[in-house]
Amino acid sequence: MKEQEMTQQGFKMRLKPGMAEEYRRRHDALWPELAEALTAAGIHDYSIFLDEETLILFAVLKLHPGHTADALPGLPVMRRWWDYMADIMEVEPDNRPCQWPLRPMFYFA
Repeated sequence: MKEQEMTQQGFKMRLKPGMAEEYRRRHDALWPELAEALTAAGIHDYSIFLDEETLILFAVLKLHPGHTADALPGLPVMRRWWDYMADIMEVEPDNRPCQWPLRPMFYFA
């Protein structure tokens, strides 16, 4: 049987106008319990970039084989983070950030 490979995901989100520095400030002070939950779910090498002209956030992360990232929305710490971020981002009715998945087009190792 072939060993599972690490996967990579990319997606975009959108900030509300004037919220770039607040977004950075909140992420610079990421809650330790949220960082632990992300790591426990198999997420690593997670980066978010901002297109300042459009306020689009581009996120890319890697997932370890056997990851449990799909369970994160059910965790209380994830829900609290979404509530905390809802005033500065475009969000769904449950405060989950609006996310648009991106299709991989090129990879250079």
